[in-house]
Amino acid sequence: MKTFNKPVSLLTPGIALNLLRHGNFRFMNNIGLNRDLLEIVSETKDQQSPFAAILSCMDSRTSAELIFDQGFGDIFSIRVAGNVISGNVLGSLEYAAAVAGSKLIVVLGHTNCGAIKGACDHVEMGNLTQLLDKIKPALSAESKITGDRTGNNPEFVNAVASLHAKNTVHDILEGSPIISELVQSGKVGIVPAMYDIATGKVHFFDKDAQLPNIVETVEKEMA
Repeated sequence: MKTFNKPVSLLTPGIALNLLRHGNFRFMNNIGLNRDLLEIVSETKDQQSPFAAILSCMDSRTSAELIFDQGFGDIFSIRVAGNVISGNVLGSLEYAAAVAGSKLIVVLGHTNCGAIKGACDHVEMGNLTQLLDKIKPALSAESKITGDRTGNNPEFVNAVASLHAKNTVHDILEGSPIISELVQSGKVGIVPAMYDIATGKVHFFDKDAQLPNIVETVEKEMA
């Protein structure tokens, strides 16, 4: 079975978000949905209709499909160190939202992120230098921690990671008029989030999300 067995066109951004919340709850409690993966492979061989697109880090501990208990065909997963954006990432997100019909974009940072640590420590190495530069606005914006502001301080690293996820949402909307229009019209939602690699919990920054005013419940929409 797929996570949502009705046409994705029936979903709203709010319901898509709740599907991910429920999936993370299942993951944390080790009660994943019973899926026949080979059956789903057959069902999705001719087409796909993922209900959400998730931009996350390439860290080996942050697989979005596992964290949100999703199967084949349920989500688009875009992974790059530090969940940074580029023209290729924006194009991929535009395809997800404007062409494939995904209802939600999630920017998922995580605790103890190596890329964030690298930015905090001003690492310079080949092409990685340019990537880490995209994180540095969050580094500059973090002003609450005045002690150890290096990659050795987990509190500082995680604070920067949270700010970076929020900044990335802003950058996506600034960099893609297509996504911005879809969000403004209420057809697509976008939300920053943080995954705790120690607990398995995803915290969504609801105050920084852009969603339609009315956030329906999964039960109401799926009745």
